[in-house]
Amino acid sequence: MLHIDMDAFFASVELLEHPELRGLPVIIGGVGGRGVVTSATYEARRFGVHSAMPTVRALQLCPKAIVLPSHHEKYREYSAQVMAIFRDVTPLVEPLSIDEAFLDVAGARRLLGSPSTIGAAVRSRVLSETGLTCSVGAASTKFIAKMASGRAKPDGMLVVPDSLSLAFLHPLPVGALWGVGATTAEALTRLGIRTVGDLAATPLQTLVSRVGEASGTKLYSLANGIDGRAVVTSRVEKSVGHEMTFEFDVGDARQIRLELLRQSDQVAVRLRRAGLAAKTVSLKLRYSDFSTITRSRTLAEPTDLAQTISDAARDLFDAVGITQRVRLIGVRAENLVDASETVHQPSLWDDETAAPSGWRDAEVTVDRVAEKFGRDILKRASLVDPTSRPPRAPRGGRGAP
Repeated sequence: MLHIDMDAFFASVELLEHPELRGLPVIIGGVGGRGVVTSATYEARRFGVHSAMPTVRALQLCPKAIVLPSHHEKYREYSAQVMAIFRDVTPLVEPLSIDEAFLDVAGARRLLGSPSTIGAAVRSRVLSETGLTCSVGAASTKFIAKMASGRAKPDGMLVVPDSLSLAFLHPLPVGALWGVGATTAEALTRLGIRTVGDLAATPLQTLVSRVGEASGTKLYSLANGIDGRAVVTSRVEKSVGHEMTFEFDVGDARQIRLELLRQSDQVAVRLRRAGLAAKTVSLKLRYSDFSTITRSRTLAEPTDLAQTISDAARDLFDAVGITQRVRLIGVRAENLVDASETVHQPSLWDDETAAPSGWRDAEVTVDRVAEKFGRDILKRASLVDPTSRPPRAPRGGRGAP
């Protein structure tokens, strides 16, 4: 098994266009009072900066850091390139997220060489074709391979032979095990279990009595190097969603409806790209006092259209109303099904209140334009900032638009 993890992926992608910032502390994320860190270079991480931290706090820890905005479309493009490289090595690739994956290279050894040779070749190819670096862990199990890639960061590789698996695992702190959060770690520490080796030497029944049968059995197996999970090459998406925290709490219903429309557009694009449709639309609202509510609606038919998703989300919001100012809002498509088998079929119950069929042509056309020119080149008029200046028309005589 190989576990390959891109190094500070979002930050590294941004630095491809800002090579002058290499070696400097750089933060990727939003600015302002509600801005959040998406990623950071290792130079910034040394100061304690990490993802999901408020940008204001990150700049307190690292005042000299340079903040760059996020560009998620760009990250998806580079992720697709990297995953294609992985699949050239082996068809047995299990993406865990946009920037990491497991590869089962057992069948590729005869053709491509040892795991260390394969890992080195993948790292070299990723660098030459994308300009990005990655870290590789190689081991006989998924768990140890992932642990090894973490120890190899950044821009390194660590191979753990099967015969040395326990020697590698047992000195590690028990918190390094999957499934050991703060609460479980505290319970284990009370038993005198501080390292993975301590846990491996603890009777299984003792663990089960303290952390439950499922957790105790899993932790005992991992601590003893037992992990029979195979690489899973396909994953069923359970939901697709977007949410956003406003820079200032919002009490304007029109502004909230526009944000619901914008998020519905994003959700619909992701659904169409994945060939999925949603049976349910869910709304999430977090108020200024941090109380959070969710509401959902099951649709008459599955959809991948932004207009239908937006209509459902707006109706859910209107039913709730504004009881206080809103801090965060989110739209999620749930109960996903294969779009090719369910959508685009006319319904006996369609009427003039339903989303017009012309919306499909419009949204698919926008998808095609976005693929060629970028997602921001064409958008709904209601989502255009009236204070922004339109692009200047090109100079020229006839033929100039």
